[in-house]
Amino acid sequence: MPDTTSPHRTAPINPDRLQGMMEAISTFGGGPDGSMNRLTLSAEDGRARDWLGSWFKANGFVQAVDAIGNQFGSMALAGANAPVVMVGSHIDSQPNGGRFDGPLGVIAACEAILAVRERLKAENRLSACNFKVVNWTNEEGARFQPSLLGSSVFSGAADLDWALDRVDGDGISVRDALDAIGYAGQDKVAVPDALIELHIEGDVWLDKAGETFGIFTRFWGATKYRLAFLGRQAHTGATPMADRKDALLGAAYLMADLKELAGHYGLELHTSVGRLEVFPNSPNTVPSEAVLFIELRSSSPEILGEAEETMLQKVNAAAEKAGIGYEVRSIDRRKAGSFSKGLIALAETAAAAYGQTSRHLDTIGGHDSVAMSAVCPAVVLAVRSQNGVIHHPTEFTTPQDQAFATQILADMLYALACDGVDTAQLSEAAE
Repeated sequence: MPDTTSPHRTAPINPDRLQGMMEAISTFGGGPDGSMNRLTLSAEDGRARDWLGSWFKANGFVQAVDAIGNQFGSMALAGANAPVVMVGSHIDSQPNGGRFDGPLGVIAACEAILAVRERLKAENRLSACNFKVVNWTNEEGARFQPSLLGSSVFSGAADLDWALDRVDGDGISVRDALDAIGYAGQDKVAVPDALIELHIEGDVWLDKAGETFGIFTRFWGATKYRLAFLGRQAHTGATPMADRKDALLGAAYLMADLKELAGHYGLELHTSVGRLEVFPNSPNTVPSEAVLFIELRSSSPEILGEAEETMLQKVNAAAEKAGIGYEVRSIDRRKAGSFSKGLIALAETAAAAYGQTSRHLDTIGGHDSVAMSAVCPAVVLAVRSQNGVIHHPTEFTTPQDQAFATQILADMLYALACDGVDTAQLSEAAE
């Protein structure tokens, strides 16, 4: 925890309050081994949202929920027409995921805004801007695809009805899931003047360097395919090998090719198949269908384009080799880009006041601030995660590191409250 008695302007947070909130929200879907199972719009997610809404009410925030279920808590510290700075992340998790990826950003936002309010009250000062906590719907993309669904609708990148019609593996739509937990909202929420998101790094750079804090300055692009290999169902015993049309065999050929493809570009391309759906999925039946959820990620649009073209060639080759067909069922694309230079500079100043570095990082995974960077200045702050672990029950960020990053966030918000949004030169937003 930094020394908040230093002469620079600071809004001291309450680390015990921060940890209390983190422990409270971790009860919803948390397991004894540190795991988190809080898929978006599940019953566990609904209970966590209810807890957050109750916390908003108890602490003077005004809740709003929009039509895609994004949950907001507004704190009015300035006039009604003052700029709005939005802060937050998401609380949904991966299956058997960790407790810090997402929720830390929401809870840190709550604590940072409380700290700013307390400091302004002590100084009898009116803020130059208002603040809004956000909990985005379906950031993870584990239950419904694509990921960043709530922020994509909010930013206008995705159509609302299209998003509401997305279905999970059981055929339940986003629309029905929102109704089931009571978060099919009707509130209209305006695009903010700035968005700040705190997130665990989820990589090893900070941990290896012995550094606590970093800033994601660039985000990678992604191309995501849902592709189905189509064969013919048959008996695994009686059907001669030469007569089989095994959809899963085609998938296996392609998965190996994708791993090899990444190797051609060194560190500049990541490929994966993170989900595979097999039908009829019986040990005694040749699969007639294998659906792959394919991801290509790169910071280079040229590499991403080349990789996609090569992948499609490999798809054709895999289908021909297995003697089967295929079809592309969906394609989602996310462009590479940069975050707001003004917000990056503001974060660097806040960290430097404590003698801390601000390592510049690329975010390879998606964040809601990526979707939002198209419509407002945005940035993602990074705090180290132990051994770089993410999406696993052993995911961990120490209470001390959580507090330090939250303190930097609070100081950034306090600077905006004192000096106004314009002074941060936020017009130099994402390029």
